[in-house]
Amino acid sequence: MSRMSDVTALADTQLDPANPFATPSSLPYGLPDFGAVRIEHFRPAVAAGIAAQRAEWEAVATDPTVADVVNTLDALERSGELLRRVLVVFHTLASSVGGDEIHEIESEIAPQLAAHGDAFWLDRRIYARLESLASATPLLDLDAETTWLLENYRKNFVRAGIRLDDAGMDQLRELNSRLVTLETEFSQRVVKAMEAGAVEVEDPARLAGLDEGTLAGLARNAADRGVAVNHLITLMLPTQQPLLARLTDRELRAQLLAASEQRGTGVDADSDTRAILLEVARLRAERARLLGYDHHAAYVAEDGTAATTPAVNEMLARLAAPAARNAGKEAAELQKMLDADPDVPGGATLRAADWAYYSERLRKERYSIDDSVLAPYLELNRVLDDGVFYAANRLYGITFHERADLAGYADGVRVWEVKEEDGTGLGLFVGDYYARAGKRGGAWMHNLVDQSHLTGRRPVVVNNLNLTPPPAGEPTLLTWDEVRTCFHEFGHALHGLFSDVQYPTFSGTSVPRDFVEYPSQVNEMWMANPEVVGRFARHHETGEPLPAKLLEKVLAVAGYGEGFATTEYLGAALLDQAWHQVTPEQVPTEVDDVAAFEREALQRAGVGLELVPPRYRSTYFNHTFGGGYDAGYYSYIWSEVLDADTVEWFTTEGDIDGDGGLNRAAGQRFRDALLSRGYSQDALQSFRDLRGRDARIDPLLKRRRLTD
Repeated sequence: MSRMSDVTALADTQLDPANPFATPSSLPYGLPDFGAVRIEHFRPAVAAGIAAQRAEWEAVATDPTVADVVNTLDALERSGELLRRVLVVFHTLASSVGGDEIHEIESEIAPQLAAHGDAFWLDRRIYARLESLASATPLLDLDAETTWLLENYRKNFVRAGIRLDDAGMDQLRELNSRLVTLETEFSQRVVKAMEAGAVEVEDPARLAGLDEGTLAGLARNAADRGVAVNHLITLMLPTQQPLLARLTDRELRAQLLAASEQRGTGVDADSDTRAILLEVARLRAERARLLGYDHHAAYVAEDGTAATTPAVNEMLARLAAPAARNAGKEAAELQKMLDADPDVPGGATLRAADWAYYSERLRKERYSIDDSVLAPYLELNRVLDDGVFYAANRLYGITFHERADLAGYADGVRVWEVKEEDGTGLGLFVGDYYARAGKRGGAWMHNLVDQSHLTGRRPVVVNNLNLTPPPAGEPTLLTWDEVRTCFHEFGHALHGLFSDVQYPTFSGTSVPRDFVEYPSQVNEMWMANPEVVGRFARHHETGEPLPAKLLEKVLAVAGYGEGFATTEYLGAALLDQAWHQVTPEQVPTEVDDVAAFEREALQRAGVGLELVPPRYRSTYFNHTFGGGYDAGYYSYIWSEVLDADTVEWFTTEGDIDGDGGLNRAAGQRFRDALLSRGYSQDALQSFRDLRGRDARIDPLLKRRRLTD
């Protein structure tokens, strides 16, 4: 029976017209009016939004007329406008601003939203209408995208548990509610753990190796946090911390890495994540069994382009051994550098905390590259205007116009209007590049408005990074890796901006999890294109281009360290799979077993290298235990197969002018065949439309130096 009636009373909830969510935003492209929103607006708006969408679903479920596209599919796609308006603002603030009040509401509404989702996906009446529509499809002559939408709804209803009996549905509801509560708590504790793990440094002499700008930033960290020391090193989300490559104090390096790896392990009670992740793993395994799957990883893989867990395992296993072998060779080189270091006692053994430091020294020695020399040529605004935006203009003809009249949700957030080659408005791009207290770590893209011809909306997309803000009046100077992140996240933005689909369900990046990183990884290639790098890599004071010899060295060193990088990544991906390929009975029952489970899983997979800890350890692996990439962290390397093959296409078939593929014809082909399609058809078919065949793994193996 339907649970829609559980909230019938909410259907009469009316939102105060003074609440900014009561009506659609009047700003260009529907950009949310963040300045009008107050914390007290969220609870009533969420309640009213849930009630309104339940009423819309109820209307579909009880419609006495024969199911058709308009009264069923279109009605479902149009439903939930109020809820969408409030949640997109709320989740943006929760991830990018944070704060105790936001987190309190987040914890409160998470189970409400889980129950709301179950009310839809477990409604047998709506499913029956979809089945009725499917049986009439041959007579209706539906277009390809509408047929694909109907197929996806039917598939997702089954995956959500529509075929369970009443008792099974009740159990599923309980599991879903508990899981979303735990995932929210895990994510919040990861942020707390980053803040609690910050390393205090009293003696400035211990910070030798850092430049004045970095020292000023660490001093500002200490002042902002109100700690009684001169400098504070805050943590980034991954295991490896940027300053490990520059600090000459070996013991401080060890202290910093230890602080990073110990996050969530009980060092600080408020940020201990171990009991939470164990329960998450167990409940996901129970839910998978209830739904008829061997384990949670099988449930996730089925909905991706991988399709099966054995396919995922085979890919990761194929890469693990050569990656670990290459990492071992790199470790031997670094040990020699450690042995030759006059500041280290003889007989010292290379440690994980030494890797980045001696790797950087080796790069300087072998390639004569120093990040401090490179940084003045990598200023953020020029990287954006003359790099990221310039490449997009050359490939796709689009232009960017900053809108100072449009405000973001925090200081420093910027808004650009994006226009087509003929001047037609395409959408808005929002850039949030700096770290702030409460903002979750890492880099990501998300939508504020989804493109859809059904709703008539054009896209508004956001890129988030976590750059350290420079001192007032000083430029923001980047590392080469941070430039790569700018290009990567903008690849996601392009996927959202170029969306050209009928239904919001298929908009932009709403593709399978193991496909979504593909377009963003392709976009990284343009940072090394000679024409592009020649424009953005210029000294921020003199305007002089990056010296040709230095650029040659930067590009030459790009492949160095792939053994470490691949092994570090695979460690996390394999760990994610290990946690999600277990049965409920196989999940450890004690919090102290988390480390043992992790150690055994890494050893079993062949990547248990003490010198190369996984990119994320379990206790701060927000991708997998905070939700979103659970049993799906393999997606990055899976997508990279498509990426490497596509880069090869750009530099061969797409290289019509000897420009490495940086031309309008190649860009338009990529846009039309892939970026514009969202998930309006099978994702791999979009790749085939571009390449004319299935992907080949050889370009990836060559890129990551994993061939014999």
